[in-house]
Amino acid sequence: MIASLMMYQRPQLEGAHNRYWALIRKFLAEANIQSPQNLSQDAEEFSLWLDPELVLSQTCGMPYRTCLHGKVTLVGTADFGVEQCPPGYYRSALVVRKDDQRENLPAFKGAVFAYNQKTSQSGYAAPYWHLQPHGFWFANQLHTEQHLASAKAVATGRADIAALDAVSWRLMKKYEDFANQLQVLEWTTPTPALPYIAAAGADRQATFNAIQKAIDHLTYTDRQLLGLKGIIYIPPEVYLAVLNPPA
Repeated sequence: MIASLMMYQRPQLEGAHNRYWALIRKFLAEANIQSPQNLSQDAEEFSLWLDPELVLSQTCGMPYRTCLHGKVTLVGTADFGVEQCPPGYYRSALVVRKDDQRENLPAFKGAVFAYNQKTSQSGYAAPYWHLQPHGFWFANQLHTEQHLASAKAVATGRADIAALDAVSWRLMKKYEDFANQLQVLEWTTPTPALPYIAAAGADRQATFNAIQKAIDHLTYTDRQLLGLKGIIYIPPEVYLAVLNPPA
């Protein structure tokens, strides 16, 4: 058995994530679903997501629709209460340095774009489609592997612009001093947020119910730390309807 809640992990949230997982385990056990005691937060993403003994993890919308759909159980989607988004949806902040004199996206046509992964909905797919009405995509790109690294690259001048998951950006503003050097130029259109998944054949409803009960039983402090409002079910076809960038 294996489980992970790696997507929004950071040192300041380790305790809250562990307490959240302890509650999920408690309610999974009440449904006669076994689960590992500890989260595997540093496991390689795709091997974990496709592990036949995956009890629970959180993935990104783009990997789900490109390679995980049909191979895993889509359990539900956490609602992080992202502003100007429906429950269970999120969007990307296109961030630039505050001292950058360029005032609109077309002015960034020759800029260096920092991105976490080309398989990222928030870091790559969302900004790709957001820029299409402007008639260009960034020719100069910097692959950073993580949203945090993309934001740092912009703040330090290694890149000029990056697209950050709204929840990640919210956490950076809270915990990272360098975030004060950045500002949001534009926001992308909301899309379904990061879904919880389990191995193929998992009991979706029982797992969903366990997560819902766990969120309800979190302390106010932990709910605020994690930013969790609840969990909803967004059907697979809604995720699959989101467009992918060209290969």
